[in-house]
Amino acid sequence: MWGRLKRHWFLIALGICFCTGFFASKTLHPLLEMTSLRSGIVFLVMWMMGVTLKADAIRQSVGRPLPTLLAIGTNGLVVPLLCLPTRAILPESVFGGLFVVSLVPCTLASAAVWTRKAGGNDSIALLTTVVTNLACVFVVPIGVALVLSQQSDWSAADQMQKLATIVVIPLVLAQAMRSAGLAGWADQHKVTLSMFAQFGVLSMVVFGSIASAEMVASISSVENASLGMTAGLLLFLVLSIHLSAMGIGILSARAIGADRESQIAVGIAGSQKTLMVGLQIAIDMGVSVIPMLMYHLMQLVLDTVIAHRWKNRS
Repeated sequence: MWGRLKRHWFLIALGICFCTGFFASKTLHPLLEMTSLRSGIVFLVMWMMGVTLKADAIRQSVGRPLPTLLAIGTNGLVVPLLCLPTRAILPESVFGGLFVVSLVPCTLASAAVWTRKAGGNDSIALLTTVVTNLACVFVVPIGVALVLSQQSDWSAADQMQKLATIVVIPLVLAQAMRSAGLAGWADQHKVTLSMFAQFGVLSMVVFGSIASAEMVASISSVENASLGMTAGLLLFLVLSIHLSAMGIGILSARAIGADRESQIAVGIAGSQKTLMVGLQIAIDMGVSVIPMLMYHLMQLVLDTVIAHRWKNRS
């Protein structure tokens, strides 16, 4: 019993944090207005995740860039294209939240870990993570401008500046500090840094759940009655998009003759999305954060099962 709780503590904590923020939203509302606090948490989490990335592992995939390019393309282009048709069947705010999910980069927290657990090439996952996080400064604003311009009054310049501040700068700073001699300290304290990073992610879940509760409270009773149906449809779409992206990544890597380890890396890194950046963007835009929370939860559960089966097969 204790072993299971220990293995799945993050999922349990995620549920507790969401319920706390959702049902105590009126009391916790002042937190939502502390935009600097949210940005600061994202900055620190991105730094803690970035400082544990080993540049040597990333360099290994540079010599054979095609699988990595496939993973980057799947993550940044295929997933948004898979999301676009859902606009016809989802409420505007929910579609906005789901499309934000599709635009955000690959997660720093788990892509390489799950790839390694599955017996894949984690250097591909690492490089995909770095490139998509750096590129999100341009990918997110362009995607928002093209598809979600009517749902947001953010300018592209404002988005680029904010994403550069909370995503790119901490990653670049982290790698610069590793090069300056902090690599040994970061590797030695990797578990501790990862733990604090996860606490930061959970704090963002609280922010997101507060925003969700206020959004639910603002809709009409007729709309409220259809929430259950919308949630069920959203769950189906999230599962379909994630698994489709993973399948497309694997098949495309297989088509170019990539080995099994590279196929696994492309499938996982191409389909995973980061909760941290996604929640920050969704809250700032005023779209639903439920798709981001649901996508993150489903990718944790699904990819754990899939990685375990891949490992057993190898």
